[in-house]
Parts: sequence; structure tokens; C-alpha cells
Amino acid sequence: MGLMLFPGDGDVESPDVSWSYTGFHMFREWLADAEGFTLAEMNGFGGDRAWSSISTTLTPLLDHPDDNGSLATAQCAAMLPRLEAIIDQLHEDSDPVLQRRVDDTRQLVTVMKYCLDKDVELLFG
Repeated sequence: MGLMLFPGDGDVESPDVSWSYTGFHMFREWLADAEGFTLAEMNGFGGDRAWSSISTTLTPLLDHPDDNGSLATAQCAAMLPRLEAIIDQLHEDSDPVLQRRVDDTRQLVTVMKYCLDKDVELLFG
């Protein structure tokens, strides 16, 4: 069983991105590291550090329940520049684990752009 992020347009042909729950957790740990903090220190991830103590446009994705809820199109739009910057910084690295994270980020960007184009929420399920 895993997790999928997909557009809330009801079209099964829409792009999506999926992970195992462990894979999604590792993806978010990697994004948090890229943003300069450790996810395990954060409230909801075993730590007691408040989310208000950090400043990143990726907070809506990082501090979100794994398997339900949604992100609004405005949240997706705000996160896209940072996600694209992370891809641009790391796309040429040959480390296979890093390349997997970059590929996951590319897929997520594709889904978010689709959500923006169709003006629909990004759903977690």
C-alpha cells in the first residue's frame, strides 16, 4: 500500500506521483534537508520544533498528513519555484539515490503544474 498525489479533476488519465509511505517520508526528509532543517525535529515528526519557526514555501507539503487532504492551487503555485530550483541545482548529480529524489520532484512538479492549468486541488490519497 502506498500514497498517491493526484489532481482533483476526477480524470483517471491525469498525471500523478506515488510513493510507498516510507518512500514519501524519505522524500520529505530530503526536501527538509534541502531547506536547511531536519524533519525529525519538527512537530508531528517526533520533535517539538514548531513549523512557524522555519521559513520555506514547502511547508504545506512537508507538514501535511500522508494519506488524506489536499493542497490548494495557490499553495502549489507558491511551491513550484522552489521545487524547480532544487531540480536545477541537483539534476546533473550521478548519485542514484539523489537522482531518484530529483525524478520524484520532477513528477511532483508535473502534477502541480497540471493542477494549476486545470485549477484543481492536489489530492493526497
